[in-house]
Amino acid sequence: MTWEAFRSRVPVPLNRQQEAAVRAVDGPVLLLAVPGSGKTTVLILRLGYMLFCRNIPPENILTMTYTVAATRDMAARFAVYFGEEMAQRLEFRTINGVSARIIRHYEQTMGRQAFQLITDEGKLSALVGELCRKATGEFATESTIQSLRTAITYIKNMQLTKEEIEELRSDDLPVARVYRDYCAALRQNGWMDYDDQMVYAAQILRQYPKILKQFQARYPYLCVDEAQDTSRIQHSIIRLLAGDSPNLFMVGDEDQSIYGFRAAYPAALMDFERVYPGAKVLLMEKNYRSTASIVAAAGKFIKQNTNRRDKNMTASHEEGPAIRELWAYDRADQYKYLARLAAHCDRETAVLYRNNDSALPVLDLLDRQGIGYRCRQVEGSFFSHRVVRDVLDMVAFAHHPDDGEIFLRIYYKFRRGSPRRQWRRPSGRGANSFLNWQNFRGSRPGPRCSVNPCPPTLPICWRRGPTRPSTASAISWAMGITWRNVGETWVNWTSWRPWASRSLTWMGWSAD
Repeated sequence: MTWEAFRSRVPVPLNRQQEAAVRAVDGPVLLLAVPGSGKTTVLILRLGYMLFCRNIPPENILTMTYTVAATRDMAARFAVYFGEEMAQRLEFRTINGVSARIIRHYEQTMGRQAFQLITDEGKLSALVGELCRKATGEFATESTIQSLRTAITYIKNMQLTKEEIEELRSDDLPVARVYRDYCAALRQNGWMDYDDQMVYAAQILRQYPKILKQFQARYPYLCVDEAQDTSRIQHSIIRLLAGDSPNLFMVGDEDQSIYGFRAAYPAALMDFERVYPGAKVLLMEKNYRSTASIVAAAGKFIKQNTNRRDKNMTASHEEGPAIRELWAYDRADQYKYLARLAAHCDRETAVLYRNNDSALPVLDLLDRQGIGYRCRQVEGSFFSHRVVRDVLDMVAFAHHPDDGEIFLRIYYKFRRGSPRRQWRRPSGRGANSFLNWQNFRGSRPGPRCSVNPCPPTLPICWRRGPTRPSTASAISWAMGITWRNVGETWVNWTSWRPWASRSLTWMGWSAD
C-alpha cells in the first residue's frame, strides 16, 4: 500500500512533524513529544504504516509501555483504525510482561523452575513490616512500610551498588539492612517480586545468548512509549532486546518525567545517540490540548530546567482566559483560599496537588465546612505515620492506662531509663494483654500494684480501670512527674514542665 492510499484509508490530519514520525521505521529513532502533541495517535498510525505500507508481520513488532491500562488502551485504539483481528496479532505489553515471558521461556528451554512471583502486595508489605520491626524494635506503620518498599523498588530498578545502597537515606529508616534481609527472605522462600522479575529477565538475557538471540529474532522491531518513566533496569532490557542493529522507536519527553522517586530514568533519553550510534531524534512540538496562554506559561517554566533537550512548545488553540497568579502567606493560607473558592464554585473545578499528603489538609477543611468533593486514590497513610500514631497512642493511654499493648508501644520513647529488653511479653492465657489482670489483682488502692513481691520485670503496675489516680500515675511515670492528691485534684508536686502541662491539658487533664 502506498502512503497516499494509507492516508486515504485513515483520514487523520497530521502535521509535518507527526508525518515524519509515522514514517520513521528503520534504525534507532527517539521521538520527543511535548504534552498534548498526539503521540498516541502517531504511535497507532505508525504501527498501521509498518503493517500495510512496509509489509512487516505484526508478530515481529513488540510495543512496550508503562502500565497495563496503557497497553489495553493502545490495543483498543489500534482496533478502531485497523480492525480487531489485526490488533490481536500485535503484542502490546508492559516491560514486566515481557520479563515474565523471558522467564517462562527460560524455564521451558533450560528445564528449570524459576522463583514464584508474589502478586499479593499485602504479603510483601507484611514481610517488610516484620523485617523493619526486627531492625528497629518498633512496629512499622503503613507509611513506614510504604517508604521502605519504595526504597527497595528504587534500589532494584536503579541497579544500585552496595556502596550506593549504604548511602541511601529515607526518613532515617534502616533501608540497607531491610533491603538485605528482604532479598534474603525472598530467596529463602523461593519468591520474587515484580522488580525481581525484571532483574532476573535481564540476567537471563545476559547469561544465555541463545535465549537473547531467540527474542531478538522474534521481535526485530521494538516500540517503547512513555520512555521518560522507564527505569534503568528496564532500559537495560530494551538495550539487550534491540541488539546491534536495532529498529527501535522510543517515545518520551524528559520534561515530563515526574517519577524519579520510583526510579524513572530520563537520563536515558539524553544519552540516546551515545547508546544507539546513528540514531535519529525527531520532535513533535505542537500542543493540541491547552490554550495558548497555558502553553506559553508552561513552556517558559519548563525551560528553567537545565538537563533537557531544547524544544519549542507551541499551541494550536487560541489564547483563552488569562492565567491568574495568586500569592499565599503559607500553606495554611493557601488551604483556606481553596476552601473559600470551593464554597462559591458554580461549576466543577479541579485542584492539582503534588502528592496525596498535600490533599489531606484541603479535604479536612472541606469536610469541616460540609463542602462536597471527589478525590481519587488518596491514601490515609498520613494518619498511620509513626509520629501521628505515637500521639494517638499517648492520648489513648491517658484514657486507658491499663492497656498494656499501648504501653509497650510508647513507654521507651520518653527516655525514662527503662530499656525495652526489661519488659517481657507474657505468654499463655492473657498474652494479648500486657498486664494480665486475672493474675495481678490489686488488694489495696493506689497506683502501685499489691503483688508481693512485685515482679522485677515490671517497674510499675496500675490498678485496673480508667480511674483518675491510675491515669495520673501512668502519665506521671512516663513524663517524669510526681503527683499527689490535694483534695479532689491531682497536681504536679515537683518540677512542672510546660510541655507536659500542655500535653496533659490536651489529653483532657488540667493541673493547677
